[in-house]
Amino acid sequence: MSTALSASAAKGRTLNKRRDRRDEYRIGDIARLTGLSADTLRYYEQIKLLPAVNRTASGIRVYTGKDISRLNFIQRAQKMNFSLAEIGELLKMREDPRRARDEVRRLTAAKLSEVEARLNDLNILRKELRLLLNLCKASDDGCPIIEGIDRKVGEKTRQRRRVKAQR
Repeated sequence: MSTALSASAAKGRTLNKRRDRRDEYRIGDIARLTGLSADTLRYYEQIKLLPAVNRTASGIRVYTGKDISRLNFIQRAQKMNFSLAEIGELLKMREDPRRARDEVRRLTAAKLSEVEARLNDLNILRKELRLLLNLCKASDDGCPIIEGIDRKVGEKTRQRRRVKAQR
């Protein structure tokens, strides 16, 4: 039995080596390499983030090193908080980066502004949560945290009503 397992394992390694040499990967290989699910890979192909993937005669998707590079680019851009639509734009610009330099700068500057605004919101939230925790520690009755959240909800509701009334 151990010989059968060894032969099977050796055969699997040979197939993987051969696949590596030809720079061809199946969807399971790509999922393991990138951490993306097979469904995500199919979705990226469907929405054209990945060009149509080659298929074997039996319809099995066959990915290349170029596809892996593109998927790594997509993942890095997602970590930078670019949306899939923005990533699609970046991928088009990636084909000729010198020509697209101004557009890439514009898109990146807009993303930076969004991140800075979110950081500002998060800093305000951190201060608010610290205040609520301190109030809670000092309070003997009621719950300043719940009351603080209720107060914020009430403020937002009044603010929405004012905006609607101004229209």
